[in-house]
Amino acid sequence: MEQWAELRREHFVAGKSIKELARSTGLSRNTIRRALRSDRPPGYRRASWPSVLEPFKPEIHRLLKENHALSGVRVRELLGPLGCTASKTVVDDYLREVRPLFAPAPRTFQRTVYRPGEVCQFDVWEPRDEVPVGHGQTRRGWVVIACLGFSRAGAGVLVFSKETEDLLAGIAGCLQRLGGLPRTLVWDRQAGIHARDGRPTDAFASFCGQLRVGWHFCAPADPQAKGVVERLQGYAETNFEPGRVFANELDFQDQLDAWFVKVNARTHKTLRARPVDRLAHELEVMAPLPERMPDTARRWTMRVPPDPHLRLDTNDYSLEPALVGRRVEVTCDQRTVTAVALDTGEVACRHARTFARHRTITAFEHARALRSRHRDVSAETPVEVRPLARYDALIACPAPAASSRICSGHSRRPPPRALCPSSPTGPAPRSGRSSSSPPRS
Repeated sequence: MEQWAELRREHFVAGKSIKELARSTGLSRNTIRRALRSDRPPGYRRASWPSVLEPFKPEIHRLLKENHALSGVRVRELLGPLGCTASKTVVDDYLREVRPLFAPAPRTFQRTVYRPGEVCQFDVWEPRDEVPVGHGQTRRGWVVIACLGFSRAGAGVLVFSKETEDLLAGIAGCLQRLGGLPRTLVWDRQAGIHARDGRPTDAFASFCGQLRVGWHFCAPADPQAKGVVERLQGYAETNFEPGRVFANELDFQDQLDAWFVKVNARTHKTLRARPVDRLAHELEVMAPLPERMPDTARRWTMRVPPDPHLRLDTNDYSLEPALVGRRVEVTCDQRTVTAVALDTGEVACRHARTFARHRTITAFEHARALRSRHRDVSAETPVEVRPLARYDALIACPAPAASSRICSGHSRRPPPRALCPSSPTGPAPRSGRSSSSPPRS
């Protein structure tokens, strides 16, 4: 190759003749002439031989037309009875070449540019390890992640279920951390948010209506439609959780907030800018947050039972004992559990919510009230104390004669008479008369 290029350079550039080139290189003149006439560099080219699959290619095409995903192993099995002896490598190489001709056209994607304040994409991420919740217990948790389309600023909120109330609480928490309201909330078809056929649930529609924002649901099995938050979620899976230790759910949320502050301040690879800088410009366009976010707490009414406790998530929370038998409204959010009497508005309880399992949470004032009520009840109940001599007299007095009873056609014998203390062997005297008095005539 190098010699061929040198000969052409010496002849066409330096102007040497073929005779001079033959004298300086020792090559024959005919070899030099062929090198100068050839426009392609010299190389070894073997004559092509027909492939061993050549007679079976129409059958392979027919099989792929019926099923484009047919494996190479199955193709070799079907070609075996026809006399095909091609190796696995030969068959696989040919299938790799012709399979795209029979497969459906692959989906193509375009890069989307979002206007400031236009969309905010949401997704639910499940951490790999369970989250400590106190009392030596751990619990499975989820993180609602939000990412703005223009600035790529993100936020996340930890929840312990994928029920509608918890998901809405996660959305509200993310919007509060971002500091504004976008025009549209983008979700996949997450249960609790999406009802069916692209329609929202009543709770999610009410939530968006109160915030004056719109919603959009992606098509089924189309995570690429919200790739902004998917990329942020993947970054959190590989960079937030590994190597961290959490004391409880509050520590998890604190570390998550601090991590998002750091992430939003880094230079984004695609934008070539910091999300926190673009967020400042985006907040100028976004609608401000309301003074009070929509209520996402669980609410239900119940009657205070004789055992004044309410059960929530396998835990029992104490209630005011004085409200036994009255109806109360229970409100449960991500931090507190509160109950209020419906008739008078008295506070039945106010507890910090615990996410551990099978615990009993009792307020000190409720425990004192229960103890005092039990003490008063025991003091008011009179108990008669009888002397033992009364029991002895009841045992010693004669018992009345028992009449015979007929039960199922059989008679019962009356019980034996009690003996008188003065005559241990004889029967007791009748009508109080002594045995020595004469009978009446």
